[in-house]
Amino acid sequence: QVQLVESGGGLVQAGESLRLSCVVSGTLVSITTMSWYRQAPGKQRELVAAISPGGLPNYGDSVKGRFTISRDNAKNTVYLQMNNLKPEDTAVYYCNAWTWSGEYWGQGTQVTVSS
Repeated sequence: QVQLVESGGGLVQAGESLRLSCVVSGTLVSITTMSWYRQAPGKQRELVAAISPGGLPNYGDSVKGRFTISRDNAKNTVYLQMNNLKPEDTAVYYCNAWTWSGEYWGQGTQVTVSS
């Protein structure tokens, strides 16, 4: 059973940074497409960033140049470094794993950016 546990969310001011972590069990991040999504109140869930098994990152247009997705294979953990945060980045952030056995989600972590 694949399990994803996010952490690192919080309340910050505009311009500050946060790093989200997603600890993964039941699959290896090195062979799994891992992604971060977010959902703001009243909006659809959107892709923030993804990293392929080969290590190729992909970003949503609204976060390009500010967010960086990475992984630590030894810790089986995926990270999302978020810099220069804006109030419109406020959302619940979810870790996602796409594996041969299906798609899995974490419980989410709240990120709130005040202006």
